Amino acid sequence: MKNLNPLNMKTKMIGICLTMASLTLSAQHDHAGGQKNEPTGTATFKDTKMGNAYSHYLHLKNALVASNPVEAKAGAAALKQSLTDAKAPAAAVELASKTATTSGLDEQRKLFSSLSNEMKTWVNGGKLSAGVIYWEFCPMANNNTGAYWLSNEKEIKNPYFGDKMLKCGRVKETIQ
Repeated sequence: MKNLNPLNMKTKMIGICLTMASLTLSAQHDHAGGQKNEPTGTATFKDTKMGNAYSHYLHLKNALVASNPVEAKAGAAALKQSLTDAKAPAAAVELASKTATTSGLDEQRKLFSSLSNEMKTWVNGGKLSAGVIYWEFCPMANNNTGAYWLSNEKEIKNPYFGDKMLKCGRVKETIQ
């Protein structure tokens, strides 16, 4: 058997892991503006416009989890457009619009709290055709008044604190 250099093996394994991660991320969401029939993750809607809007909501949430205000602006802009296309409630469209024009991460997160409440009301009125949505809560967000968000994952990834307190929160409700 050929004697393999441990450093070469480690380098190859890191390369394989990075390639797999990249493929997984690119398969989960299209940021290029292409129309998708299904949102990211496991929840899908009978109304494809609602599903598209929910997909962009997840884009915004994930940008806040990553503490990336530039990507959060992009996600909010796409969300605003998809909410408009889906004839979503005006309050949700307005909150997405404000988030899209706000550069500060703290202000984006504050707006996201109100936007999440509007999205939950709207999503509850929609018909899921598959999957579940988790309504999650962090009691420490908004100066300890708490804040909610929607997620396709049961695992907590807190959009209000990012990596500072990534796991802070709990599932409060499962929408099916």
